[in-house]
Amino acid sequence: MVKAFTFSPFQENTYIVSDDATKKAVVIDPGCYDQSEKETLAAFIEKNQLTITHLLQTHAHLDHVFGSAYVKRKFGVKMYLHELDMVIFNDVPKRMEMYGLRGYDPTEVDAYLHEGNQITFGNTTLDVLHTPGHAPGHVVFVNHNDRYVIGGDVLFKGSIGRTDFPYCDHQALLTSIRTKLYTLPDDYTVYAGHMDPTTIGREKKTNPFVRMD
Repeated sequence: MVKAFTFSPFQENTYIVSDDATKKAVVIDPGCYDQSEKETLAAFIEKNQLTITHLLQTHAHLDHVFGSAYVKRKFGVKMYLHELDMVIFNDVPKRMEMYGLRGYDPTEVDAYLHEGNQITFGNTTLDVLHTPGHAPGHVVFVNHNDRYVIGGDVLFKGSIGRTDFPYCDHQALLTSIRTKLYTLPDDYTVYAGHMDPTTIGREKKTNPFVRMD
């Protein structure tokens, strides 16, 4: 099961991916900003009797890590991030100040993600693909059995991730989409970091930024 929550003024999508048979689950990109959002996330986990095994980050932009310290502390799990995104993760307090945001709770990355890693919880496995461009260490998580991608800020419904932030690379983003996402079957659902889900096939045909006719 994939459960989405839209949190914070940035309207970021936080995901809980759970294995129905075993109730094992992971939290991906906890963007819960204030206490009520954090409690909403925890209440769903507790109501559904889920056991959180991993905290996974597609990347480290501030809107995706607001709740990382809370999730680590609340559920006693490790945080996983690609090493190339540490430069962004370490810069989050400065970015918070720039945006005039308060209340960020710093934490530490416990382990690094790499292309080819597999995250297994219960009977569910997520494959890790490195998809740089929006961020140097951006990754996506692919579930081939259930045919979906937790895609962070790479590919959106009718759009793509921004590349006007520090450490972005527009050409690298386009290459990631073409070589990592558009090579997946058309019926795979893309659960993005913002906005509604889409499919690989829809974006290949209609995305104005990177179409593959």
